[in-house]
Amino acid sequence: MTIWPFKTFVRSRSGSENTIGAIYGMIVTRAREPAFYAGYGVPDTVDGRFDLVVLHLWMILRRLGATAESQKLAQGLFDHFCSDMDANLREMGIGDMAVPKRMQAFGQAFYGRSTAYDAALAGGHEALARALDKNVFNGRAFEQARRLADYVEASVAKLATIDAATLADERQPFAVLDT
Repeated sequence: MTIWPFKTFVRSRSGSENTIGAIYGMIVTRAREPAFYAGYGVPDTVDGRFDLVVLHLWMILRRLGATAESQKLAQGLFDHFCSDMDANLREMGIGDMAVPKRMQAFGQAFYGRSTAYDAALAGGHEALARALDKNVFNGRAFEQARRLADYVEASVAKLATIDAATLADERQPFAVLDT
């Protein structure tokens, strides 16, 4: 397994920043799980890992977006993701002039995938598998995408049972990974 290039940066935080950091940490930790790469066949590449962070962030933001009270937390979490991506680009040696263009591409990728996953989730299991196949597997692994769709549907269902106010306290808000 390749070393994960994305790191979260810890600094002094307020209560809401601690919550955001804890939730984002759960997202990144889950996206690093070897089972995704060895068992589900997600490409063990920078793009594959990015896609898993985006997928898990989408699931959490979808849950948080369900209530007006959690909108501020959702925005803070998205902002944290953007800050993390910016910091990682700089750490990887991307020059100051190229970072804004890369960040724009990250934003487009996130919003494009989020829109596709929202529509696909409403369209059923096969639609979700097709969206995952296109975005995570580059259209080359539909059977693996079906398996990942099972995980996503189970995670979305589990997240729906968790109170948004206590999400940061959950040990594992996502579904169990099949190995």
